[in-house]
Amino acid sequence: MQIGIDSFITNAPDPATGRTIAPSERIANLLAEIELADRVGLDVFGLGEHHRADFLDSAPVVILAAAAARTRRIRLTSAVTVLSAADPVRVFQECATLDLISGGRAEMVVGRGSFVEAFPLFGLDLDDYESLFTEKLDLLLLLRKKTHVNWSGRHRPALTGQGVYPRPIQEPLPVWLGVGGTPESFARAGMLGLPLMVAIIGGEPHRFRPLVDLYRQAGAKAGHDPQELKVGVHALGYVAQTDDEAAADFFPGYARAFTEIGRERGWPPVTRAQFEALRGPTGALIVGDPDSAARKVLSYSKSLGGISRLSFQMSVAGLPHQKMLRSIELIGSRVAPLVRSDQSVGSV
Repeated sequence: MQIGIDSFITNAPDPATGRTIAPSERIANLLAEIELADRVGLDVFGLGEHHRADFLDSAPVVILAAAAARTRRIRLTSAVTVLSAADPVRVFQECATLDLISGGRAEMVVGRGSFVEAFPLFGLDLDDYESLFTEKLDLLLLLRKKTHVNWSGRHRPALTGQGVYPRPIQEPLPVWLGVGGTPESFARAGMLGLPLMVAIIGGEPHRFRPLVDLYRQAGAKAGHDPQELKVGVHALGYVAQTDDEAAADFFPGYARAFTEIGRERGWPPVTRAQFEALRGPTGALIVGDPDSAARKVLSYSKSLGGISRLSFQMSVAGLPHQKMLRSIELIGSRVAPLVRSDQSVGSV
């Protein structure tokens, strides 16, 4: 199983001090975090895409390109590219360029995103929510197969055989489909034979098993090799030396972020009791010491019938840079080896 980190580059105040650092400092810190993830042997680092004042990741490929020049082995991916609001030609060109810069380490996870600010920003109609994504995904997958494409659709000018350059090192350029909880999205990924990245940010992971099974069934029915039908998980998580330290560090920023998001969506404020329930054996949060984090990762895999990748998302908690670095170090030096060792003896 690959173990990685996802970041949304939140620009929120430190929950302990109230200090908000300069955007340039936050991005410099992020690059240092990616460098450390590479050094400690993590497999992948992903950056989200948002178009809000409290995030600094509206142009993730630019930041990933800077990271590519500072790293040697770690794979670099979006998490996710908001494809509905983008031009698939530019998305492909940018990721192909990242692949060249990184020596063949680029990937993308494409999806709709969890916020809708990109639609009015780029002059798009929310009534076209479904057709935009379906059409643009179709074009993106065609572009990675062919240099010269003939294609027409509703939401973009037609292509009449123009060449799309540059071409990446990897053939094909890896594209994962990012999904939440919609059965149609899981089935679509299976029918297309795309690896699946499931965002599990609450509840109990085992409840996603029927959807993951639907993905695998749809892929098998479409004739895809089961080895191609990879399942990854994007999970909220943070690792410290002890369980109590991890909870104390993570809860304040986590509660602030999800209470603010909940205010927009009509959810009640986050409570400590809810947080502790989610940290429990069957809950979605991976917040604890290295041993408990490794057990939770393996539990995810067992619950979902085996997974190929799990990425920790800890930036939501607005943690200080030094705590982020320490957590990345622990995930790379302690959690990942425990997970790989346990897998190697066939326990999952």
